[in-house]
Amino acid sequence: MNELILELEEITPKEFFGAQNANIKILKQYFPKLKIVARGNKIKAYGDEDLLEEFDRRMEMLMVHFGKYNKIDENTIERVLTSQSSDDYTTSDQSGEPILHGVNGRIIKAQTVNQRKLVDSMKKNDMVFAIGPAGTGKTYTGVALAVRALKNKEVKRIILTRPAVEAGENLGFLPGDLKEKLDPYMQPLYDALRDMIPPEKLASFLENGTVQIAPLAFMRGRTLDNAFVILDEGQNTTHAQMKMFLTRMGKNAKFLLTGDPGQVDLPRRTISGLKEALLVLKNVEGIGMVYLDDKDVIRHKLVKKVIEAYKSIENRD
Repeated sequence: MNELILELEEITPKEFFGAQNANIKILKQYFPKLKIVARGNKIKAYGDEDLLEEFDRRMEMLMVHFGKYNKIDENTIERVLTSQSSDDYTTSDQSGEPILHGVNGRIIKAQTVNQRKLVDSMKKNDMVFAIGPAGTGKTYTGVALAVRALKNKEVKRIILTRPAVEAGENLGFLPGDLKEKLDPYMQPLYDALRDMIPPEKLASFLENGTVQIAPLAFMRGRTLDNAFVILDEGQNTTHAQMKMFLTRMGKNAKFLLTGDPGQVDLPRRTISGLKEALLVLKNVEGIGMVYLDDKDVIRHKLVKKVIEAYKSIENRD
């Protein structure tokens, strides 16, 4: 049996191995055919030569990453072990810095590699598509960037919008005026803002139009300039709605469009405006596209196990 010995230099073993060797346990899951032992400042691995070479390569990538960021966690290890190159899990140093300090001094920053890529992309482009499943931080990170732009006086207003597909024709049966009917549907946007802007200031911004939250239909006919505009749940736009929204862009505007192409709530045979836009605009200079996945979900460990359990049932079907 072949042996590989790796020595940690200028790296604290306890931090690299994780609490109760949690990180080593993850490595063992990804390399089940290797015997991996961590003692002192050394990691020893035993097994076939080909596997040891791959293990050596991945460990080198992990050590370089740790040396740069002084930390690794489960998400980082998964990304490093499943990535083709460091480009898949590294971003600029600036993108990992706090985006802003929210309510009660709460530090709000991009938590994962792809969220940091979103921060980078918004810096380079005036229009960015952030694509990924629910819970990956697309909207939350976007709202944080919008609030920062407002605080830094880079824009004069924030406009948050969603296509009100799920509310649909049932709106008429809900109690209250139009705002009261739509507010529950816009709740995720309000929740993000409440983390970042003190209540009294947010109320003032909403009243004077500095922050606007409205259904997509309300964007028709407007020119959105000096604004950071976020279209949320973009997968539920039609061709006409998406084209209408994209052509609202005015001077000194930033547009962020988020969505999950796998969760379309449109009527059958209706083409998603988001899916179409991703194809039509993929080669247009000045438009960024960032793809997030389930590894970007900041979640309780049990949630991951639940998702994996359901996947096994769905795969059988």
